[in-house]
Amino acid sequence: MKGRVLIVAGSDSGGGAGIQADIKAVSALNGYAMTAITALTAQNTLGVHGVYPIDPAFVVQQMRVVLEDLGADAVKVGMLATSEVIEAVAGEYIERAVNIPLVVDPVMVAKGGHSLLAEEAELTLKKRLLPLAAIVTPNIPEAEALTDVEIRDLDDMRRAADLIRTFGPKAVLLKGGHMEGDLVQDLLVTEDGAEIFENPRVHTPHTHGTGCTLASAIATGIAQGMGMRDAVARARAYVMEAILTAPGLGHGHGPLNHLHTVRPFP
Repeated sequence: MKGRVLIVAGSDSGGGAGIQADIKAVSALNGYAMTAITALTAQNTLGVHGVYPIDPAFVVQQMRVVLEDLGADAVKVGMLATSEVIEAVAGEYIERAVNIPLVVDPVMVAKGGHSLLAEEAELTLKKRLLPLAAIVTPNIPEAEALTDVEIRDLDDMRRAADLIRTFGPKAVLLKGGHMEGDLVQDLLVTEDGAEIFENPRVHTPHTHGTGCTLASAIATGIAQGMGMRDAVARARAYVMEAILTAPGLGHGHGPLNHLHTVRPFP
């Protein structure tokens, strides 16, 4: 086991996304997962049926006690929900973990369409958290919300990613899964330039939690000492196999097979 990842995110009672997916992904890639839970959700493959926020002070306390005792090699941030939680998490990160690489998945909308980030919190996210990030991993709708750029093709993706980089993160992985077509293109932009990752589109409803899973897989690679490009490449390959071998559970957007890397006991 190598690489300690502190995950700051919301819980998914259905187990496909959020903290549950994060823990599975980190563990499947041989890292050690720790958590600070920001919200509880009543959620399944059909959607989010309820959200119960956690007091920002308690979110901070979870982060503090973990960092003071176990430490971390990467911090991954997912669903934060409100400006108050974003402010609290950013403040604690600056105070105790500012030299630890930060992976920000700007969770705004659940797969079923339920909003997971208050509208006024978008500005707080841009001003307080994105400037701290080693990498931010928006999908197309999230990138459009962050930049006000309408994204319809790869050139639009480049413009949006470059604009997000002006907010301060060292790297941006703009995920193209919401685009039309049989080819999925993800765009990684760093200070060294841009790289396009491509794969054939898998036509399946079982993609719940792909964003959470990918960001946590990237964080695990960073925590294990991989370079950004290699961490992204391994994470994408891991998620692709998790989609291809999904268990087919639920009646809506089903979960992935996070544990495809784990061998059964003899």
